Amino acid sequence: MSPYVKLILVPLLLCLFGPAYASAAEVNLYSARKENLIKPLLDRFTEETGISVNLVTGKADTLLQRLQREGRNSPADLLITTDAGRLHRAKTAGVTQAVSSATLNSLVPADFRDPEGHWFGLSLRARPILYVEGKIDPAELSTYEALSDPKWRGRICIRSSNNIYNQSLVASIISAEGKQATAQWAAGLVKNFARPPKGGDRDQIRAAAAGICDIAIANSYYLVGMLTSKDEAQRRAAEKMALFWPNQAGRGVHVNISGVALTRSAKNREQAIRLLEFLLSKPSQAWYAEANGEYPVRSDVAAGERLSAWGAFKMDSLNLGKLGENNPEAVRLMDRVGWK
Repeated sequence: MSPYVKLILVPLLLCLFGPAYASAAEVNLYSARKENLIKPLLDRFTEETGISVNLVTGKADTLLQRLQREGRNSPADLLITTDAGRLHRAKTAGVTQAVSSATLNSLVPADFRDPEGHWFGLSLRARPILYVEGKIDPAELSTYEALSDPKWRGRICIRSSNNIYNQSLVASIISAEGKQATAQWAAGLVKNFARPPKGGDRDQIRAAAAGICDIAIANSYYLVGMLTSKDEAQRRAAEKMALFWPNQAGRGVHVNISGVALTRSAKNREQAIRLLEFLLSKPSQAWYAEANGEYPVRSDVAAGERLSAWGAFKMDSLNLGKLGENNPEAVRLMDRVGWK
């Protein structure tokens, strides 16, 4: 073939077939969720649609840094990450783009999605008060704010201030109570710590079960994971704990999400949005509830058997975008009061 024919033929072929190959039936997904917590759904999506999903997993902050580093050349079409605060960071970092979809807006309540369409909640995680049965009368418990009372001195276990879940809890209280009142609450809470913060949510539960503290603040799905664990020590520790839904007479329990965003660099936009809609379908939402111990983001999907046993509760109706907006102030506030 002569060079002149190639010059004409190659661009023509790219015009004819390039778009099909560029958007070949695939989606590239960066996920901060562990593979076993997302792969079964992705496999089902591929079976139903023929669209393959190329999955890359990693820590949430690492994946965000990767997206920033790759820029418009990133192969990622979707980002799944944990906590609305991290989704807000991705948006402000400029690595996401808005999705205007009446379907998605109808599936995800407004409180659990970005007002501008940059991210959508996939599952809900509540952060209640856990307490050691027999050591605390639940009638003594009421609100997050009441945990700063001196009567809880040396009785509370909670993670460090560099944990995004705690940052978002503080950010929610800033929205409800203001900066000054939140600072006073946080200072009182720190005085009530049973030990310097360390470890993850499961470690707080184990510490309470071991008698180090009487109260642990942790996401409810960690308790589910321990109760259903193959590790007998984890099950025994979790079985010593009971769950209390705080702030039921007021704004409700602090909730957060795992969520998904369409990347700014997405080359497979149509397929990516199909996957997003699939993850919000009733079967997918029900699977999340059963397999992950998280609440469905859709109000028309029932929680799993374990979650339902804890009963219905009132959730904070704060739009979760506020958690990201208040995050810098929450971090500064926690640092000022000595929350390590």
